[in-house]
Amino acid sequence: MARLRLEGLSTVMLRNIHLTLEPSERLFLSGVSGSGKSLLLRAIADLDPHQGEVWLDDRPRSRLPPPEWRRRVGLLPTESHWWAETVGEHWPASVTVPELERLLGILGFEADVRGWSIARLSTGERQRLALARLLLNRPQALLLDEVTANLDLVNRERVEAVLEEYRTTHHAAVLWVSHDLEQRTRLGGRRLVIHDGGLEPESCN
Repeated sequence: MARLRLEGLSTVMLRNIHLTLEPSERLFLSGVSGSGKSLLLRAIADLDPHQGEVWLDDRPRSRLPPPEWRRRVGLLPTESHWWAETVGEHWPASVTVPELERLLGILGFEADVRGWSIARLSTGERQRLALARLLLNRPQALLLDEVTANLDLVNRERVEAVLEEYRTTHHAAVLWVSHDLEQRTRLGGRRLVIHDGGLEPESCN
């Protein structure tokens, strides 16, 4: 359980962003293409240059080693990255078999997916498996970039259910970039839009 707080976060496109997400809070972020949504998530994850500070409770990003920060504040980008030949080579060493098989089952996979080659995966399969990999690291905050954009209805519902369970069970703060107005309205939570380099409440009209 942790509070995610941005203090004066600025990048080449964003200026002086102040934002607090409470434990268990889900905040949807939208904006036109190129407005800086993905850039904001990458800055929070300390993957792109920025000014200002990001805090996880009383721990500032600048005082934690980058790998530890990125484990605690987990980013799932639009396109997931894979560095080994098979799916199973990407799981954290600490994961237990029952925990892994339960999560894979909820996401629509059989246990043998661990032996699948990354090359055989569809875009949607990669996205669901990347989500599993992220959650198995037990992050305290989630940064989600269009995580259901390439999924059909059945798999979108699976991903939403997994994220809702994780958010409520682990009291994780969730910052979710979504282009889907129906999704943002249906799932609820605070909704902001990036406009002219800053954050504004999303219009309900």
